[in-house]
Amino acid sequence: MTQRLHGKVAIVTGATQGIGADIARALAQAGARRVFIVGRGAQAGAAVAAGIGEAAEPRCRLGEQSH
Repeated sequence: MTQRLHGKVAIVTGATQGIGADIARALAQAGARRVFIVGRGAQAGAAVAAGIGEAAEPRCRLGEQSH
């Protein structure tokens, strides 16, 4: 695959499962420097990020408020 996203940063919502996780993987394979995994489960986000490697980072959970 080409590195057309080399050095870019991506934020993928719904990336803890299904199509969102597949998109996050594809962005990392396309050369994204960092892919932020956003979704509804911290454990699921961590699992997706672990499968992608160092480019991925689980960042936040939808529906969670910070104070």
